Amino acid sequence: MVTAVDLACEEAIRRILEQATPHIPVYAEEGGGAAEASTRWVVDPLDGTTNFIHGFPSYGVSIALQEEGQTTLGVIADPVRKRLFSAEKGKGATCDGEPLRVSECTDLIEALVGTGFPYDRHTRADEYLRVVSVVMKRVQGIRRAGAACMDLVMLASGQLDAFWEFHLAPWDVAAGVLMVQEAGGVVTSHDGTPLDPVKPSPLATNGQLHQRMMDVLASIK
Repeated sequence: MVTAVDLACEEAIRRILEQATPHIPVYAEEGGGAAEASTRWVVDPLDGTTNFIHGFPSYGVSIALQEEGQTTLGVIADPVRKRLFSAEKGKGATCDGEPLRVSECTDLIEALVGTGFPYDRHTRADEYLRVVSVVMKRVQGIRRAGAACMDLVMLASGQLDAFWEFHLAPWDVAAGVLMVQEAGGVVTSHDGTPLDPVKPSPLATNGQLHQRMMDVLASIK
């Protein structure tokens, strides 16, 4: 779903970025753009549109700078709680200037884990619910809040211990992945390989749970 707010936010963000950095193209969810550029801004003007429409308080604005294919800067705005998360490669992650750090959880049975369901969930529900069923038996709890960027900042903040999802887009994760990494966490594909840059299916954890979560996901047939 696309709302007038999605479009207006993206237009405003594009205008500001193009004025400030005219030499860097923009790749954004609604208007597309520099899909093949290795140096670009990656923008999700409203991650969690369904939540926004229903007044469910989990949605955000995600902007990342990628230089030669590497994300070097990420910001995520949480308009509900009026917070700004930011991360710079090699310099850490913060929320309103305060440092972020992932949790110290080492045992899956004590872990609070986030997930999400892709837009093809109506035709692949059994597949995704099979994964939820297996993970649910191994962790303390599962949360599905509906905005990947907010799930990733909660992981970076230590409020979640792990997060997995299938078939996202670059703008869903670009800023959030850097946020987690700079807060001390680990992000890969489900099997431990680097994220697919076009259709990422992330597994993000506090690092200490990463191998355990990979083992659980690998056990699902």
